[in-house]
Amino acid sequence: MVSPARRAAFETVLRVFEQDAYADRALRTAAASLDQRDRAFAQRLAYGTIQRTRILDYAIEQLGRRPVRKLDQPVRAALRLGAYELGFMQTPRHAAVNETVELVRAARLERAVAFTNAVLRRVADGIEPLLESLPEGALKYSYPDWVEQVWTRDFGREEALALMRVQNEAPETVVRLLRGRIDGEPTDIPHAYRVERVDEEALAEGRIWPQSRGSQLAGLVVGARDADRTLDLCAAPGGKATQLAGAVTAVEKHPGRARELEENAARLGASKVSVVCADALELPPELRDYDRALVDSPCSGLGVLASRPDLRWRAEPLPELQLGLLRAAAERVRPGGTIVYSVCTLNADENEAVVDESGLRPEPLGEQWPRFAHPRRPEFLLTRPDVHGTTGFFIARLRA
Repeated sequence: MVSPARRAAFETVLRVFEQDAYADRALRTAAASLDQRDRAFAQRLAYGTIQRTRILDYAIEQLGRRPVRKLDQPVRAALRLGAYELGFMQTPRHAAVNETVELVRAARLERAVAFTNAVLRRVADGIEPLLESLPEGALKYSYPDWVEQVWTRDFGREEALALMRVQNEAPETVVRLLRGRIDGEPTDIPHAYRVERVDEEALAEGRIWPQSRGSQLAGLVVGARDADRTLDLCAAPGGKATQLAGAVTAVEKHPGRARELEENAARLGASKVSVVCADALELPPELRDYDRALVDSPCSGLGVLASRPDLRWRAEPLPELQLGLLRAAAERVRPGGTIVYSVCTLNADENEAVVDESGLRPEPLGEQWPRFAHPRRPEFLLTRPDVHGTTGFFIARLRA
């Protein structure tokens, strides 16, 4: 009999790799009936397996001597889970093997039970020395080669390795406190508190909002005041929009996400946030003459890989879209107004190169926030998981 938590992890991994589902949404569905303890175990197992899939597949192929791509989908998912437990969770050998076999049996693949048992026993015998023998790099830490290449180019070999290591670890949990008190530790960002877990009751009451220090810093850099009008492009789910003072026009292209944005703004008491469902590249003509704009653009997300385990396998740089959004915002800001460009990625092609190509003049942010100054371009900010312990964000404030 398969434990409910492992079943939820199995369904999550299967949906992510075979149906292209997002890990957080797949887990939410699969673990809906679990208690808090089982849900936490299912998340750790599923997210860890998704994160480490490249090295797990390598171990299965090297030790099990069978190409992963040729396996039945349920067998592939079950073996990945079992290999993760053996290599990274200190699960007793017999438990990992038995649970994996039961997953295959529950999938009505009795013909594959003996094969699964044999492969996982070979993995159990050899996975630890295999992991220890691998050279430092993308395979060992389970990243696409291109990510390692980008980070090595931008930061150097040792810092690229540090980024790969730290984004395989659980990130800190931080919330923004809107009102009241909280059981948490203040951080170096105003109103940002480090907590053990998100208080669901406080979240439902709109007293807190889960938001990393890097993300909150981007909202602070906007510098909106009570008398300002701010245009926030790509605004869902609303963390930064609800952080801003004054009147905020929050633009979101997708109707479902726009509705979610409205609900979040209402729950957080952000009454001056008005939501517009529109394509940021084709804005209604009446949206103009803003004092400030925020372009928190879609990106490859290389700064948030720790919290989004499937993103490393679907990430792609988007510099052309980012430049288009930045120019669209600049057209809607009054002369002398400011535009903040922020992206949760660590890739110069999507960061400083986009700003340089825009032709907009940067304001010197490093003087105000020296702790987060970009190491090569101090007019910009760059938060890094390996340096600052938070999500990776590039932040620029530009003059229209």
